[in-house]
Amino acid sequence: MIISEKIVELRKKMNWSQEDLAEKLDVSRQSVSKWESSQSIPDMDKIVKLSTLFSVSTDYLLKDDYRIEEPVSSPVSNDSALRKVSLEEAVEFMDIRKRRAPLLSLCSSLCVVSPIPLIFISGIENIAAPVVGAGVGVILVLVAIAVTGFIRCASDFKEYEFLEKEVIETEYGVSGVVKKRRSEFKEKDTRIKTICTVVCILSVIPLIVLSCLYDDSLIIVSAVCVLLLLVSFAVHGFVYTGTINGSFDQLLEEGDYTRERKEGFEGRSKFSSIYWMVITAVFLVLLFLDVKDFWIIWPVAGVLFVPLMLLFTGRKK
Repeated sequence: MIISEKIVELRKKMNWSQEDLAEKLDVSRQSVSKWESSQSIPDMDKIVKLSTLFSVSTDYLLKDDYRIEEPVSSPVSNDSALRKVSLEEAVEFMDIRKRRAPLLSLCSSLCVVSPIPLIFISGIENIAAPVVGAGVGVILVLVAIAVTGFIRCASDFKEYEFLEKEVIETEYGVSGVVKKRRSEFKEKDTRIKTICTVVCILSVIPLIVLSCLYDDSLIIVSAVCVLLLLVSFAVHGFVYTGTINGSFDQLLEEGDYTRERKEGFEGRSKFSSIYWMVITAVFLVLLFLDVKDFWIIWPVAGVLFVPLMLLFTGRKK
C-alpha cells in the first residue's frame, strides 16, 4: 500500500472529508486530492502532521511496504550518477502518453490504409493514368497526415526521451503509482488486445472465401482492401495499448526498456530508420515500374522486420 492509499484509508477511518483534513493541515482541498490520487506527495512537515492526526508513525506513512529494488546485474555501478525521476515527472509523462495514444494509433492506422485506393484501382482493367495518379496522391496525402501526427507526438515526448535509452532511478512513490495505474489499465488492455487479435485472425477470411468462389481480379483486390481495413483497426488498438503500456515499462525499466536492452537502443533505432526508408524506396520503385501485386512489399517487410533487427543488432530477449 502506497502513501496515497494510506491517507485515503486513514481519513475515512476518522470519518473526515477531504475538506476536513485540509482544514486541519492548513492546506487546500485540492492538495489533499492530489495526495490521494498520487499526483503529488506531502512535504515532510505535512507528513509529520499527518502522523500526529492519524496517530501513526511517520515510518508507517513512508516506509511500510516500501523497498528499494536493486537490479540483479546493473550496468551502472554508481547509483548517484543515475538520472532521477520525480513523482510529478512520472505522472506527467504517463498523462502525456495516455493523451497522445489515440493520435499515435490513428496515424499508424492511416499508414496501413493509405495504399487501399491505389490497390483497388489496380484491380480495374483499362484504368486511365490520371486515376492511377489520383491513387498515388491519396497515399501521399494520408502518409503526410500520419507523419504530421507522428511529429506532433514526438515533440510532446521529446522531454522524456531519456526514459527510452538512459538508466534511471525513480524517487519514492513512483514505482507504486506506476504499478497502480498499470493494474487499473490491465482489464482494458486485455480486452482491446483480445479483440484486435481476433480481428487480425479473421481478416483473411474474406480473401480466402472470395478467392475460392470467384476468379475476378477486382473482387480479389476488394477483398485485399477489406483485409487492410481490418488490419488497420487492429493496428489502432495495438498501438493505443502499446503506447500506454510503454510509459509504464519505461518508468519501471521493464519489458523492452530494461537496463540491459537500453544499451542497444541506438543500434535498433538506426536500423529501424534505415530499414523503413529502404522499404519505402523499394515500394515506390515497384509502383512506378507497374509491377503487379507491388503492395505485397508492406506485409513482407512487416514480417521480416523483427527477425532482421535481431540478426543485425544482436538484440537479446
